[in-house]
Amino acid sequence: MRFYALTCSLIACCAVGCASGGYQYGQGWRSGTSNLASSTDSADRGEVVVESGKPRPVIDGVGWVLGIPGKLILWDRRVDNHNVSPATQAAIVEYLDQNDLQDVVVRVNQYAPLEEWKRLRENRQVSAGWRYSAGLLSLAGYTVFPGRLFGGDRYNPYTNSVYVYSDIPALAMVGGGYAKDIHNREYPGTYAVVNELPVVSMWHETIATNDVLSYLQQQESLSELQAGYKILHPYYGSQVGGAAQNLIGVGPLFQVAGAVVGHVTGRAEGDRIARLSEQSAADGTQQARKAPPESKTLTAAKPLEEVTASDESPIVRTAAEAVDSE
Repeated sequence: MRFYALTCSLIACCAVGCASGGYQYGQGWRSGTSNLASSTDSADRGEVVVESGKPRPVIDGVGWVLGIPGKLILWDRRVDNHNVSPATQAAIVEYLDQNDLQDVVVRVNQYAPLEEWKRLRENRQVSAGWRYSAGLLSLAGYTVFPGRLFGGDRYNPYTNSVYVYSDIPALAMVGGGYAKDIHNREYPGTYAVVNELPVVSMWHETIATNDVLSYLQQQESLSELQAGYKILHPYYGSQVGGAAQNLIGVGPLFQVAGAVVGHVTGRAEGDRIARLSEQSAADGTQQARKAPPESKTLTAAKPLEEVTASDESPIVRTAAEAVDSE
């Protein structure tokens, strides 16, 4: 029972955070040493780079099968489907661009260990000590257990790359939310390492998930916001359950239970937003119908002499002169 209470409270906190205050856009690296962060001209900042893997039907088919557990937990066949649509790519690019994260590379269903090794060496925002210790371990995991097969949308803070394998915009943006969080830290390497610890990982998961929901709310698209709640709540719940089960050392029961709670709260929140939107539209229509029509004041016609004396219209003056001459 304590676990369920914890899961519900964490999800509730995430949802409440979305509704409070305006959305805070990112401003690149906190240190300001990055050229992308220091430039004020959007043209100088460049564009977000998207690298897409070539279609490999057999490999992607195996990856789709390996992603079945994720599809069941989130109850969405697009999870780890290794077939990312242009709409999802555009969503993550727009999110990164609006948050001044043009230095982040988006790898869409791509396996590129050599390119990632190069980015690991060139990522000066994370100290060399963390890059060549925790960063090497992370890159080894990427190489040995490639997301091209095993899926898992996420952000790698050591290479500054977002990996996308699911055709779900909100999940891709959660990786971008972690990138935004990392960019805002004074010690990004230390923060990344600490967030790999059990339970502590929920620190960045909460911030990133909440940021994406706030971002979707700012976009004022009801359908996208509803879809965000319905996928991110079970995702967040599964992460809470996963953190708990890693701490206790049990099977996937907690992860599944957390996702179930998230499905309930996510759908409830999505339906609540839809009802509020419908009510707001109905109230606006009702107020428009009740609004009194504009009143028009009728005035008596002026005598011709008054009109000709006061009206400055050239046409009226000419007509009056013609009458006088006769």
